[in-house]
Amino acid sequence: MTRFLFLSAVSSCLKINFSTAAISMALRSVDFEVYGRVQGVFFRKFTKEQAEKLALKGWCRNTSRGTVEGQVQGPSEKVDEMMHWLKTTGSPSSKIEKADFRNGKDISEYNFSNFEIRRDD
Repeated sequence: MTRFLFLSAVSSCLKINFSTAAISMALRSVDFEVYGRVQGVFFRKFTKEQAEKLALKGWCRNTSRGTVEGQVQGPSEKVDEMMHWLKTTGSPSSKIEKADFRNGKDISEYNFSNFEIRRDD
């Protein structure tokens, strides 16, 4: 009887831990476009490095408008960190005027296997 109660208690704890882990791993996707001096200053290279550091997936590229655009996917809190980085940090030589974010949505699985720099549009 004692063994049964112990196993029931352990099982209950594991169920709680698994459900908590599932909540923290909710995936999110967001498109971004960053304006300012963001081309010719290694912005895409640093964006890729930051995304990989946060274990995010997606892509970025230069645009003919002089901006950098892309998409990031990953756990919500990591996507939020990346959005803050895109708005405030960038590469050391960049000068960010603004960053726009759109099409933010919850996703059930990744659409990308890594984070890549794409060819200019």
